[in-house]
Parts: sequence; structure tokens; C-alpha cells
Amino acid sequence: MSLLRKERVNVKRLFSLTILLVIGLLGLFAPVLMPHDPLAVDISKKFLAPSWDYPLGTDHLGRCVLSRMLLGIRYSLGSALVIQIVAILLAILVGAFVALKRGIVDYLFIRICDILLAFPTLVLAFGLLGLLGPSLKNVLIALVFTQFIYYSRLIRGLFIGMNEKDFIQAARISGTSGIKLIIRHYIPNLLPPIITIVVLDIGKVILEIAGFSFIGLGVQAPIPEWGMMVNEGKQYIRQHPELMLYPGLAIVIVVLLLNHLASIFKKLD
Repeated sequence: MSLLRKERVNVKRLFSLTILLVIGLLGLFAPVLMPHDPLAVDISKKFLAPSWDYPLGTDHLGRCVLSRMLLGIRYSLGSALVIQIVAILLAILVGAFVALKRGIVDYLFIRICDILLAFPTLVLAFGLLGLLGPSLKNVLIALVFTQFIYYSRLIRGLFIGMNEKDFIQAARISGTSGIKLIIRHYIPNLLPPIITIVVLDIGKVILEIAGFSFIGLGVQAPIPEWGMMVNEGKQYIRQHPELMLYPGLAIVIVVLLLNHLASIFKKLD
């Protein structure tokens, strides 16, 4: 990759990271930035037009749309980050253990993964939510589990692919083994592809969270998750399409930024 191309890629990556960081900070400091209580119902103020007091207007229950959008960052982007971090950490632990252990442990692991991965991710998540019931906590559990199954097999393959590398063999000959071998040699070399996969999948997880909330299996009212806001706004799409437009655009923008960022990481691998 030429120096000029690298500089362009770095600028694009910085741009995407900056916008995502701003969005993340808005969610982090949402309680301070929100002009009104996002859960406060006041029917006398329903469907107000945008104004200084309500920059994005109010919804069908008189709740401040801007306040709900800001708090929704925590439930949409924040939940997706939690799911990805927990899933990838568990997958690294299990995948590394299986790859280094091999034998019957590896055989059983692969057979279990084959059975679970025979079902599409959404179907498996649907099944878990059907057993656990609709709620934010259960959505987190279901999606962590489905992501963990996929990531653990993927990471197991990455670890096995590095087993015969010269520097791994040299480290083993020098006496490095176990956790030290994983932390010092495996993880640093596998970090770029892992980051790319995780960042790319954050957008997919956001869409899944929003999708489950939209059909009533995910976040429940009055929690202002973006998918739930789209679900609530669909009843008024003719008279007040902005109630679906605002959260819908937020989902699209965040997912596009994450996909763009992941594609840049992939180019740098």
C-alpha cells in the first residue's frame, strides 16, 4: 500500500472513529444532555412540532423525542458493544483452549458447533428468546450466545492456523506455554482480524437488537431503544413520519459508519 493511500485510509478511519466517538459520548452523557425526562408522559404535549424546548418535537405520549434518541444510544450502540465484547472474550478463552488441547475436546467442540451453526443466527436467537421471554436482558443473553458460538469456532481455526508458525514453535522451544504463549504471541498477531470481524458485526448486532424490539421480542416499552421507537412510530407513519425517521436514520448512520470503519481495518490487514 502506497504512502498516499495509507494517509487517505487513515483520514477516513479517523473521520469514522471521530463521528462514532461523538455518538458514543452523547450516549454516555445522555442524562446530562437530555432536555427532558425521556420517560415522562404528558398527553397535553403530544405531537408537538420541533421548537427550542423540544428540538425534535414530541411523540404520541408527549415525550421528548431528542431525549429518547440520546438515551437510545445506550440501548442500541451500547448494548451491541457489550454483546460483542463479552462474546469475543468468551470465544477467545474457549477457542484458544480447544485449539491448544485438540483431541477429543476439539472433536466434541466442532460437533456441537456444527449442530448449533446449522441454524441461522436469527433462528437460534428467536428460539432462545422464545424460551427466555422478551426483555433487554434476554436479548443480550441470546445474542451473546449466538455470537459466541460463531466466534469461538472462528478463533479456534485462527489459533490452529498459527500453531505451525516458526515464531510459535520458537516460543514453545524457549519454554513459553499456556497463558503466556497466548497473550504474548497468539493474541497480538490475531488482533487485527479479530478487531475487523468484531467491528463489522457490531452493525449487524445493532440491526438485530432493533429488529427484535420492532417485532416485540426485544426491548420493551417505555425503554427508548431505537428499534422500539421505530415500532412505536409506525402507527403514525402517515401523520408523523418523523417518529420513525429519526431513529431509523440513527440506526442507518451508525451501521454505515461501523461497516465503513471495518472495511478500512480490513484493507490495513
